[in-house]
Amino acid sequence: MRRGREVERRGGPMQRAVRWIDDRSGSSSAIRRVLHYVFPDHWTFVLGEIALYSFVVLVATGVFLTLFFQPSTAHVTYEGSYAPLQGATVSKAFASAMNLSFDVRGGLLMRQTHHWAALVFVAAIALHLMRIFFTGAFRKPRDVNYYVGLTMLMLVIVEGYAGYSLLDDLLSGMGLAIGNAVALSFPLIGADLSNLIWGGQFPGTDVFMSRLYIVHVFVLPVMIAALLTIHLILVARPHHTQFAGPGKTERNTVGTPLWPGYALRSLGLLAAVAAVLFALGGLVQINPIWQWGPYDPYRSTNAAQPDWYLGWLIGALRLMPPLEIRLGGTTLVPNPFFGGALFPLALFAFLYAWPWLERRITGDRAIHNLLDRPRDNPVRTGVGASVLTFALVVFFAGSSDRIFLQFGVPYEGQIVALRIAVLILPVIVFFAVKRTCEELRRTDAHPLRGFAGQVVRRTPGGGYEPEP
Repeated sequence: MRRGREVERRGGPMQRAVRWIDDRSGSSSAIRRVLHYVFPDHWTFVLGEIALYSFVVLVATGVFLTLFFQPSTAHVTYEGSYAPLQGATVSKAFASAMNLSFDVRGGLLMRQTHHWAALVFVAAIALHLMRIFFTGAFRKPRDVNYYVGLTMLMLVIVEGYAGYSLLDDLLSGMGLAIGNAVALSFPLIGADLSNLIWGGQFPGTDVFMSRLYIVHVFVLPVMIAALLTIHLILVARPHHTQFAGPGKTERNTVGTPLWPGYALRSLGLLAAVAAVLFALGGLVQINPIWQWGPYDPYRSTNAAQPDWYLGWLIGALRLMPPLEIRLGGTTLVPNPFFGGALFPLALFAFLYAWPWLERRITGDRAIHNLLDRPRDNPVRTGVGASVLTFALVVFFAGSSDRIFLQFGVPYEGQIVALRIAVLILPVIVFFAVKRTCEELRRTDAHPLRGFAGQVVRRTPGGGYEPEP
């Protein structure tokens, strides 16, 4: 008996915890494998963790906001603290959002932190996807996980759109009006689709607001959380990818074990991400709905801008020439369909199809655990840079009115120039990037050599020395 107690006390806290669980479940071997799981040491892998921890902040702040928000378009008289709107007739949704901003203690901090976390969440996923594309991390056996992440990005964009549309302010109302125009533009089914989404004629009733609220706070978060879980399982199941280097093969992973090194480092990143997001929420104003005012279908405002992740859709609508497909006196395909629906569908279709296209073209069906450097596959890198350039030009078109207001560049001239650029720049970028990658692969030179001075590397002792 005494020896048993001595054995229980032996080892550190983690060893004693594993022993306690094993005595009751017999699962110590599985726990040890988890604790000894190795994570590669490379900064690009942090992008996925930033996305995960932004989602944690989103859920935490979202739970707080649901306690005070009323998803209703029923009209009330605003009697809150914001003097310029006192006595105005507004919806319950807008009034509750205003009360959160001015009358609920900590409400504005939570609202703005929630909004900033959404922006960072989408940005981190997009950058993470770019890392996966340019390094070939979508190849077998991780092609399914690539599709999971891509689907999650689509859901996150819809979730963000639904979130800022709930507030029933002028900016979100205009965004919903644009969304309704895109829904109506679908050939054959447009009118039925619009009526189904809005529960009748736009701007809809409480039926639409209730649907939007349930989708935003329950349906999409559950789907995103499920995809995140599947994504993490599919990452850990085969083992992490890694860049080639000394001692690294297709069958091992060189890096830091989960416990204690990587776990503590990751907890520190969680704290840092949360701290930055709450600092932004407390110090940097975002979505000041009191400046926009409540939404009415007959009102609009100049220089209205959606969140950044929808800017490329607005840009596509603005860049699209006045083209419609007509048969006799009937419009078969209205103009908004091309920029608002066909463009994003085509872009995501390309991203979904690329693993199959690359496998088909190269004939490479082998299992890959070592990542490519972008230079190692010049065609893939050139294609990716070309598509990214196309999307960025369209994105800049979405801010053309802001450019006009800030710099006085005529709006019409911007649209003409960007229509030319969206056709020419991607081609130029493809050949320039492909040629650069081929040269870097041939010479094995550092991409910054000659541009940023001497390239240095860190020594095992913590110092720095010139790279040979």
